[in-house]
Amino acid sequence: MRRLAGTSMVALAVAAFLASLSLVSWRQRQALDTMERLETIRQDYALEVASREELEARIRHLESWGRVVPEAEALLGMHTASDSEVFRLQGEGP
Repeated sequence: MRRLAGTSMVALAVAAFLASLSLVSWRQRQALDTMERLETIRQDYALEVASREELEARIRHLESWGRVVPEAEALLGMHTASDSEVFRLQGEGP
């Protein structure tokens, strides 16, 4: 009977060891999956930042004096005012 108890203890110890190895393996797989998702998010963020910078550069170009003046002249028939066309209104400041 004593031998059966010893064998049972060994079997129980092996089962506990295998269970702990399974738990560690599962936990590491979860960590790897999380790291993959994090890397995907970082890549998406980098793409969005690059896209935003590209859009901001395009906005700066579209709002630039060098582009607005020729467009206003071509599309609206406007021109840059000469000195004789500019006058200042007298009044109180803000």
